[in-house]
Amino acid sequence: MPTVACLQCNSTNRVPQERLSDNPNCGHCGAPLFQGMPVTLTAANFDRHANAELPVLVDFWAEWCGPCKMMAPQFEAAARSLEPHVRLGKLDTEAEQQIAGRYGIRGIPTMILFSSGKEIARTSGAMPAAQIAQWAWSHV
Repeated sequence: MPTVACLQCNSTNRVPQERLSDNPNCGHCGAPLFQGMPVTLTAANFDRHANAELPVLVDFWAEWCGPCKMMAPQFEAAARSLEPHVRLGKLDTEAEQQIAGRYGIRGIPTMILFSSGKEIARTSGAMPAAQIAQWAWSHV
């Protein structure tokens, strides 16, 4: 039974694998656990999401990065095809330099797939939605 962090209150929820597709709500605040779009990750919620048992694909990006801007709608489209089995999140490396440094982000966009707080896979460079989804599925 994987744990999933709530998008609203960041509390941890246990959801049976077979119920992930049933539009589960947070047991604490009642908000939907999945919305088919990436969650904005910050220092306040990053560890809660990355440490969840449900895999989390994080896009490390910056506002000034052209390829990051091109990939943003593709990453959002990939969220619609990967959720509820993989959570997608975006971390602004300019706003959250300490987290970017913790993971040795040298170039952006960089995507890291986490599960239970561990890095499973990493790739750099912009990709279309189908390639993002295919890459993520190949590692979960």
